Amino acid sequence: MKLKAVTAILLVASLLAACSGNKSQSENPSESPSNAPSPSASADPVKIEVMQEGSVTSADGPGFPKDDFVKKELNKKLNIDLTMTLEASEFATKINTRMAGGTPPDLMLISKDQIQSYAKNGVLLDLGPYLDKLGDYSEFVGADEVKKGVVAGKQYALPRTNGLEVGTYWIRKDWLDHLKLSPPTTVEELFNVAKAFTENDPDGNGKKDTFGITGNGISTFSPLFGAFGVTPGTTALGGSTESAPVSILKDGKVGNALYDPAMKDALTEVKKFIDAGVVDPEFLSNKGNTAKDKAFQGKFGIIYDGWSGMIKEAAVKVWKEANPNADWAQLAAPKGPNGLQFAGIDDLGPSYNLLALPKTLEKQPEKLNKIIELLNYVSTTEGNRLVDYGLENVHYTASGDTITITEQGKKENGYTFVYQFTGRPELTYLQTKFPDQADYINFEAELPRLPVVDKLVDIPEGYMKADADRFVQEQLTNFMYGKTPIAEYDKFLETLENTFSYKLYTDSVEKTVAELGLEK
Repeated sequence: MKLKAVTAILLVASLLAACSGNKSQSENPSESPSNAPSPSASADPVKIEVMQEGSVTSADGPGFPKDDFVKKELNKKLNIDLTMTLEASEFATKINTRMAGGTPPDLMLISKDQIQSYAKNGVLLDLGPYLDKLGDYSEFVGADEVKKGVVAGKQYALPRTNGLEVGTYWIRKDWLDHLKLSPPTTVEELFNVAKAFTENDPDGNGKKDTFGITGNGISTFSPLFGAFGVTPGTTALGGSTESAPVSILKDGKVGNALYDPAMKDALTEVKKFIDAGVVDPEFLSNKGNTAKDKAFQGKFGIIYDGWSGMIKEAAVKVWKEANPNADWAQLAAPKGPNGLQFAGIDDLGPSYNLLALPKTLEKQPEKLNKIIELLNYVSTTEGNRLVDYGLENVHYTASGDTITITEQGKKENGYTFVYQFTGRPELTYLQTKFPDQADYINFEAELPRLPVVDKLVDIPEGYMKADADRFVQEQLTNFMYGKTPIAEYDKFLETLENTFSYKLYTDSVEKTVAELGLEK
C-alpha cells in the first residue's frame, strides 16, 4: 500500500509540474493561435500518434493488416507518418500515466470524464480558437454536435458524429404462432405473452423449461419504463455498468425521471413481472452474451437487445443451429396506460469518446496544423469514404451517393473503423455495410426514445457521481424486487439528496441545458 501511495504522489507531482509548464507556454503571445502558420508542404512527413481504446482484427488476423491501405493513403495524401496506438485493456491507466509523465499522444479519443479531469489540470489544448480552421470537420459533424465538446466553458474536446441508438424487444415469433398469440403491443399484452411463454410450453417439448423475458441488467426493462415516460438509467447491452441517465428533455423542458411520479408506477409494473416469475432470475448479473446464449438455446422467448447482436449472419447461424425452427422478430415498444411508448433512451450527449489534443501542441504549430488537416480530410466525402469503406474501385464502388462494397472490401475493410476519427454517417454507413440487415437497422433507428442530457453535463465539485449512480441502481432494484416497499420511495430521494448531494447535480443539469439553449 505504501509503494502504491508513493507512486500516486509521484504521478500527481509530475502532472502538476507539466500543468505549470503548459500554463506559462499558453501565456506567451507569440504562440497565440492567430499567429500559428497555415498548413504547408513539408520535406519530411510529420509524425502523428493517435491513441484510443480498443483492438482490431483484420483479414490477416488480430491487429492491423500487413498492407494497411488506410494508413498508407492518409500518409501519402497528407504527408504524415501516422502511428496508431490501440489499448485493449487498462486504457485509462495507461493514458493517465502518459499524460502525467509529459509524453501525451498527439491525438486521443477519451471519455467525457477524462476530458473534464485533464481540462481541470490544464493539460488539454483549448480548441475554440482553432475552430475556424476546422471547417470540413464542423460541417460534417454539425454545429450542435460541436458544442458538446465544451467543458468548463472551453472547447477542450471535439465530438464525433452522432451515433445510432439501438435496442428493442425481440420475440420468438414461432412461439407466438405455436400458442396462437399475436405480437404484444401494450404493457398488459407483453405481460400476458411472457406469462404464456413461461407456463404454456411454447416450444412444445412437454416440459416446463421456458421463461418470458431476459436481458442484461436493468436495460432489460427499458421499454417497460419507457411506457411510463421514464428511464431508470441503463447498463450497456453487453452488461457493462454505465452511468444513470435520468435527465429527460420532455416537451422542451428538462426534468428528472427519479422525481417523476410515473417512476413509482413503472417500478410497480416491473415488480409485477418479476413476482409472476416470467423474468430471468439472473438478468441483473447477465453480461456479455449470457442472456443471448440463454435465449438462443430456447430458454427465453423475449430479449432486449440490438439488431447487431440478434440478426447479423453470425448470430443467426448460432440460433438456427440450436433450433432450426426459431424465428426471432423485432417488437415495437409497448404502449403504457397513457399511450406512451419509448424503446429506451436517446442520449443527446456525445455518442462516442471525444477527440482531444494535449496543450503541448501549442509549441508544435506544424504538427498541430497537420492534425487539423487530418481531421478535416477524414470529414470530407473522399476522406470519410476511405476510413469507412477503403479504397475506391478496390474495396467499394460509388455511383453518386450510392456505395457498393466489393467482395474484396468485405474481406479487407473490417478494421477501417479505427480511422473514423470524426465519425461517420451512421445510418447510411450501417445499411451499406450490412445490406441484408438494412430493414432491421432502420426499424430500430425509427423507434421513439426518451431524449436524455446527462452526458452533456459537467460533474460539479462535491458530487460523487459513481457512488450516487451505484446507490440509485441498487435502490431501484430493491423496489423492483420488493425488498423495499414503494411507499418508502420518498425516503430514497431524501437520502439521495442528503447523503449524495444530488441537488448539486440537478443544478448542474439545469445550468448546462440553459447554456446550450436546449429548452424551448
